[in-house]
Amino acid sequence: MRDTQKQFLKELCETPTPSGYELPGQRIVAKYLKPYADTVKLDPLGNLICAINPDAKRRVIIDGHCDEVGFIVQHIDGDGFIYMQPIGGINLSFLPGERIVFYGPQGPVPGVVGCKLNDGALKDISDVWVCIGAKNEAEAAEVVPLGSCGVVDAGWRELRNGMVACRGFDDKSGVFVVAEALRILAERRKEGRGPKVGVFCLSATQEEIGLLGAKTAAFAIEPHASISVDVTGASDHPGGEPKKSSLIKIGGGPVLEVGPIYDRGLNTLLENTAKTSGIPLQIQPRHNNACTNAWPIRHSRAGVPVALISLPLRCGHSGIELLSLDDLEKSALLIADAIEALPEEFTFGA
Repeated sequence: MRDTQKQFLKELCETPTPSGYELPGQRIVAKYLKPYADTVKLDPLGNLICAINPDAKRRVIIDGHCDEVGFIVQHIDGDGFIYMQPIGGINLSFLPGERIVFYGPQGPVPGVVGCKLNDGALKDISDVWVCIGAKNEAEAAEVVPLGSCGVVDAGWRELRNGMVACRGFDDKSGVFVVAEALRILAERRKEGRGPKVGVFCLSATQEEIGLLGAKTAAFAIEPHASISVDVTGASDHPGGEPKKSSLIKIGGGPVLEVGPIYDRGLNTLLENTAKTSGIPLQIQPRHNNACTNAWPIRHSRAGVPVALISLPLRCGHSGIELLSLDDLEKSALLIADAIEALPEEFTFGA
């Protein structure tokens, strides 16, 4: 991965964007895509939509969600200890001993997580508290008032063989992939190639609290097809359960989801493109909706043919989410190649 692309991903992941607080991340994505997109728009729900060929006869959404899981300050006791509730689904097993940073009216406020010592697993987030060093409730409330958001204070760490750990890969890695796909297509257009269809790169909001942003954005765009990009749990590690989730390997390439909600014709296009482009493709059956933006987009207006490309990830919804940069690059190339192969007019679905 080139330094420019890596720096974009790193800056995006290290910028806090809990659901409902995505604007700082959207600004980063907009700045990155502005040289490549014909239109750059922010809608009333905070979705960022960057398009090329927006007036084409057929429109395709490529989607990732910019929001991440986080915390909201719920209570401050008389001694200045802070109690939180989750924004999205927090993996509680990773919380004790973590560093936290809140965002109050005076800027970032660091803290550490403490919890009761017991013999059992942590069962509820109200069993932990955060110490920011305040002496009393008034001091804490001045810098971290009720309703302030927070995230685990964990940054970018490069490991061996192209693997990286960082908070927020779910799903800023997906935003990176669709942004890169748009960039690739825009560069090809300069060469006289590129897409014959309208491509709408969607950096969606509030996925972690109900798949909300993609629902309204899809209604506005009225796509003829959509490819979402999100993460999926890798099973190539101690404790992995391939019998339940298939064998999904980090570094094994993009994962194509197959199942009831995914359009067979669109999936066939992605499979054939992977073969033509020499991109390894992993397959993961899904008997349900997988709780991704593909679900609300599928049911927008009269229905939209959808596909879902997943990125193998370990330690999801924690501060040490881990993935392969190579998987991200291959996923972006797969999507760009598939969209470039679409004719000016196409039909998917029954």
